Amino acid sequence: MPSVLAAPAGLSSARKGAGLFPRRALPPWLLLVPAFVSLGSVSVYPIVNGLWLSLTNTSLVTQEHDFVGLANYALLWDDPTFWNAWRHTLIFTLVSTLAETLIGLAMALLLYEPFSGRAVVRAAMLVPWAMPTVVTSKMFGWLFDGQHGLVNYLLLQVGLIDANVNWYGSVDNALGTIIFADVWKTTPFMALLLLAGLHTIPASLVEAARMDGGKAFAIFWYVRLPLLLPTLLIAGLFRALDAFRVFDLVYVLTGGGPADSTETLSTLSYKIFFSTLQFGYGSAISTAMFVTEAIIAVGFGLFVMRQMRRAG
Repeated sequence: MPSVLAAPAGLSSARKGAGLFPRRALPPWLLLVPAFVSLGSVSVYPIVNGLWLSLTNTSLVTQEHDFVGLANYALLWDDPTFWNAWRHTLIFTLVSTLAETLIGLAMALLLYEPFSGRAVVRAAMLVPWAMPTVVTSKMFGWLFDGQHGLVNYLLLQVGLIDANVNWYGSVDNALGTIIFADVWKTTPFMALLLLAGLHTIPASLVEAARMDGGKAFAIFWYVRLPLLLPTLLIAGLFRALDAFRVFDLVYVLTGGGPADSTETLSTLSYKIFFSTLQFGYGSAISTAMFVTEAIIAVGFGLFVMRQMRRAG
C-alpha cells in the first residue's frame, strides 16, 4: 500500500529541518560570530576608541570632552617633545634590531655545531631572555652605576677609562646603555629563532658543498644564508615591531631622562595619559605611534615578500 506509507512532501521537509537547531536557520558563518566578537572587543574596539579620543579634548583635569577635530594632531606636529621621542624610538628600534639579529645569527651558527656541553649552553643561553625586564633594568642600573658600578670598576682596572663614566645619567651615554641592556636581554631569543631555522636546512646540501671543497665561509654565504633568509627576515620583522614598543626597560632604568635623552613614544604617551590626564592628546600620540609601526610593518613585510620571491 504505497499510497498510505508515503509521507507528504511538506511533512518530510519539516521533519528534516526539525530538531534543536534547524539546519537552514543556522548558517555556518554564524558559528564564527563568537570569535569575531572576541577579536573585535580586544583588538578593533580599543583602536576605534583611541581614534575617537584623539579627536576630542578629553581631560580628567578640566573635565572637558568635546570634539576638536584634528586640533590634537596639529599640536602634535609642532611639539618638539613628540619628535624627540619619535627619533629616540626609531634609533632604538633600528640599532637594537640590527645588533640582536647579527649577534643572534653568530650565536645560532656556533650553537648549531656539535660540541661537548652544547645542550647546557643552549639552556643557559635563554636565561637573560627569561628574566623579567624590570629585573634586567635594575641589574643594569647597579652594574652601570656611575659611582659604584661594576662596569666602571672593571674598565678602570684594565685601563680602558681614566675616570668613572656616568653611563645612564649622562645625555650622551644613556640611550646607548639602554640599547646595550636590550641587546643583552633579547639576543638569545633571536638566536633561538635562527637556530630553529638552521635545523630546517638539509644537511645533505652542506655535506655536498664540503665534498666540493667549499670552505666554512663559502658554505655559510652560498648555502646556509640563502636558505636561512626567510627565517632571518621574519625574525627581524617581529623583533623590530616589538622593539618599537619599548617601555619597561626605559621607564625603570632612566624614566625617559636625563633631559628627555631616552624618552620614547611609549614612555611619553604614558606620562601624558597618567601624569597630565590628557586622554585626548595622549590618544593622538598613541595613534601616531600606531601609524608609524604600521608603516614599518608594511614596508618590512613588502621587503620580506620581495626577498622570498627572489629566493624562489
